[in-house]
Amino acid sequence: MALAVTERELQLLLSESPFTSIYGFRLHAIAEGQCTLDVPFQTAFERPGGLVSGPVFMAAADVAMWLALLTRLGPADGSVTVEMKTNFLSAAKQEDFRCTAKILKLGKRLVYGVAECVTREGTLLTHHTLTYFRPDSAQQPAAPQSAGKPRKPGRRS
Repeated sequence: MALAVTERELQLLLSESPFTSIYGFRLHAIAEGQCTLDVPFQTAFERPGGLVSGPVFMAAADVAMWLALLTRLGPADGSVTVEMKTNFLSAAKQEDFRCTAKILKLGKRLVYGVAECVTREGTLLTHHTLTYFRPDSAQQPAAPQSAGKPRKPGRRS
């Protein structure tokens, strides 16, 4: 299956979107429903003690998942993050890292995925589970109810 977005389109999103460009994320690899970002270390990422701050890992996971989603749904997709759970498993100290996101289930309204951030040597730093909402799918008109049949309470059409 062909990807719904080109590598060039994703590179442009990373470099031109204000909320992604500040991190300096670089596209490492894409495949259907997957994206890997390189995250170069910046001193602005440091917290006391020289450790890379947690929100940087979370941003990398969220952006990698967003781009993975675009490989399936295209650049005009309006899906948004509704939930993210992050486990910090090891620390990165003044070093680059890589984040890979993968879609596990692409539903009509919700998308489920995972992301992991690792050092260049492969040490697992963080594990994330993410849920995205597909608002464009929610705007489709509901099927009309049968005329003359009363709807039972608590039941959905």
